[in-house]
Amino acid sequence: MTKDIINLAVVNFSAVWGDKEQNLKRILEYIDAAALKGAQMVIFPETCLTGYDPEDEDMNREDRMQRLLSETIPGPATECICERTKRYGIYAVFGMPERDMKNPESVYNAAAVCGPEGLVGSCRKIHLPFHEHLWADAGDRPFIFHTPWGPVGLAICYDFYCFPEITRYFRAKGARLLLNCTAISTVETSGAGGFLGNLCLQYLAVNNDVFIASSNLCGKDRTSWFMGGSSILGPSVSAPGFHYHAGSRFLDPGADESGLFSATVDLSDVRHSFLSGVWGDGSGKRDWRPDQYIRWLRDMEEDDR
Repeated sequence: MTKDIINLAVVNFSAVWGDKEQNLKRILEYIDAAALKGAQMVIFPETCLTGYDPEDEDMNREDRMQRLLSETIPGPATECICERTKRYGIYAVFGMPERDMKNPESVYNAAAVCGPEGLVGSCRKIHLPFHEHLWADAGDRPFIFHTPWGPVGLAICYDFYCFPEITRYFRAKGARLLLNCTAISTVETSGAGGFLGNLCLQYLAVNNDVFIASSNLCGKDRTSWFMGGSSILGPSVSAPGFHYHAGSRFLDPGADESGLFSATVDLSDVRHSFLSGVWGDGSGKRDWRPDQYIRWLRDMEEDDR
């Protein structure tokens, strides 16, 4: 039987740029701390294993830090973390550059998932904003993994905020919990990224009736200052609405301080969705119409040719 009650933890993580050994050590210690607090799943930010910021644009692609420090999945970092998650019987999700085992020339902005039984898999970021194309290749499919709480959807930053069709896909697949590994800094349009990030998380939680655990980098990277704001939020029992169970909003005072934030949430509070036809015409047919959307998307494909 699918479980409803889960202890979640998210981490404001201050990555040391280019120091994979130090970052891995601290990821492992945060997993220890999360387990001691009773967490069953702990989420870390995008690229927390290496740091996020780019180097000069005229550099050779293969000389870029993230590509030099990239690893296959499975690989040394995931083996260390899987050893810890198996010890505690928990899940840990963390961002890292993944080198494709089958095609070593490809490196992805990825998030690895380790669980009670070992390695679960990796999510590869599909849409690459800003400078990420300088070192990363684009992924090509949404990532869902199966847990005692049902399917869980995982996406990375830009994919999560700006492409709601990914969230809707997760929800249609039965996910009641979505994870966001992110890296939002204060330099992105003078902090507007945090304002928009708050609106996106709140909208997605309410519109899709889903819980979200979002984990952001914090503090100084190479040149950027990351704003933290890791949080756990979901639909309010007084629908429609949202409720923050732990952490803080982007741009809140003190939101950029390092730390771990945890909460116990009841996934059975997920009850309403446009996918189910709760607000439909009473016919029992769902309001969501993928047969129509596919037709529209094919029309767009024809326009692009």
